Amino acid sequence: MTTLQTKDNMKLLKKPNVKLPLKLKMILLIGLLIIGMFSIMGVFLYYFFSHTLEDQLGERALSVAKSVAHIPELVDAFEHEDPASVIQPIVLPIQEATAAEFIVVGNTNEIRYAHPNPEKIGERMVGEDNAPALTAGQSYVSKALGSLGYSIRGKVPVVSEQGEIIGVVSVGYLIEDVQTVINNYSRELWYALLIMVALGMIGAVFIARYIKGVLFGLEPEEISHLLLQKETILQSTHEGIIAVNQDGLITLINTAAQKLLFKKEFPKKDVIGRAIQEVLPSSSLPEVLKTGKSQFDREVELNDTDTIFVNRVPIFYKNNLIGAVSTFRNKTEIDRLTKELTQVREYADALRAQTHEFSNKLYTILGLIQLEKKEEAVSFIQRENHIQLDWIDFLMEKVPDPMLNAILLGKLNQAMEQRVEMIIDPSSQLTSSLTERKRDILVTVLGNLLQNAIDATKLNDDKNNRLINIFFTDLGEEIIFEIEDSGPGVPEELTDQIFTLGFTTKAGSNRGIGLALTKQALNKIGGNVYLEEGELGGACFVITIPKDGEI
Repeated sequence: MTTLQTKDNMKLLKKPNVKLPLKLKMILLIGLLIIGMFSIMGVFLYYFFSHTLEDQLGERALSVAKSVAHIPELVDAFEHEDPASVIQPIVLPIQEATAAEFIVVGNTNEIRYAHPNPEKIGERMVGEDNAPALTAGQSYVSKALGSLGYSIRGKVPVVSEQGEIIGVVSVGYLIEDVQTVINNYSRELWYALLIMVALGMIGAVFIARYIKGVLFGLEPEEISHLLLQKETILQSTHEGIIAVNQDGLITLINTAAQKLLFKKEFPKKDVIGRAIQEVLPSSSLPEVLKTGKSQFDREVELNDTDTIFVNRVPIFYKNNLIGAVSTFRNKTEIDRLTKELTQVREYADALRAQTHEFSNKLYTILGLIQLEKKEEAVSFIQRENHIQLDWIDFLMEKVPDPMLNAILLGKLNQAMEQRVEMIIDPSSQLTSSLTERKRDILVTVLGNLLQNAIDATKLNDDKNNRLINIFFTDLGEEIIFEIEDSGPGVPEELTDQIFTLGFTTKAGSNRGIGLALTKQALNKIGGNVYLEEGELGGACFVITIPKDGEI
């Protein structure tokens, strides 16, 4: 992800301004959702109840009308001189028993023979909705405005024994009464819905509180901000990072890991969700998931040329193992830094030795002058100057390379400071040109071996026999260095272990690194280091480096 560090993204890295807390936002949103849903449900149920009740009353009115229309006495009354005197007494008890608002019976001319209001008997029926019953003989439910008001009506034709339509029966319920019943039901419905909304709001408060706790009290804007920060840091780091969940499936991989492991970048979706052993069969992350123990500074060879240092750490949440993460870095970079630090240390030691030795000599000269031993002071200065010039002249002639020249001169001064006699064989020479890589490695190797020789020689109880001999030559096809000291040497039973990382015969921690790194560095340029039996009684290390070819 190379576009993260743009101006727009850098603006996003500023802490977001949270206008409304998540808890309040969730309560409002869930509350609005609940209110909206129950409002829609309430409206639907209101119209559903209204329509259902009207249908039921219509069917009821139609059923009563059919029953009335088929009463034989009522049918026979149509042939009476005064039909109303017979029909009205028949209809009124039925109206009271069925709780109908009205039962009206009329002839084919829509003249009333029965009506709740006796004064309206003999008048024409109102509503203009009798035609289907009187002309087509249909039974149906209608809504119309009658003399008593707007009503739901059941219409049924009255048929004589000869099958002729002789009249119509109309049974009705006022819409106003129906609406009163609906309103009574609706009031209870809305009360129930309001209680459900209140319970929903209380639930919304608990849900918001729970989610807020799960998110560690962070707001969504803050989570987005942290996610962008994490992604920026993750992709900008030079260390490779791979994380897996408790099932060993890859959940995270950064760009540095892709370059180190696969030598290329690719869409992360190609590996996210896949098993780590499927992508990296040699990975030890499954072992970390199994044991729950960390692994630090493990050296892993990716191929013949690349080696990485790996740290693997389990991830725990509330004492539960939920995954593991692996971080790794190319060993070449670490080696380069180690070499640079070693060189700096060697130069610092050389300068410190020269400074200390020069300070001692200045005090010697000062003492001779104070004792008025001028001739001795001049002789001492000339002698020391002659020694330094001899060393410099010899090294300038035999070792033209300034880096090697400097390390040898520095160690000569350091040995002199520590009362160790260091002698370079007069027949030594190194005039071959070295590549930068070989020079850096040789400087590091010489610094380690000469320092070891000085330390070993100082262990010699005979202070008059603290000696180091150095010989080097570039005659032939290899550059050869021999460094021999008069120290206690290396026991024969340990000669096979001294080049093992971590093995040491010295006291103290952080030991056993120098010789191992020396051998590894020389192997990279085709060289080697051997331990031989020396003439001074101590250790004798032999270094060989091929002159031709860059490795």
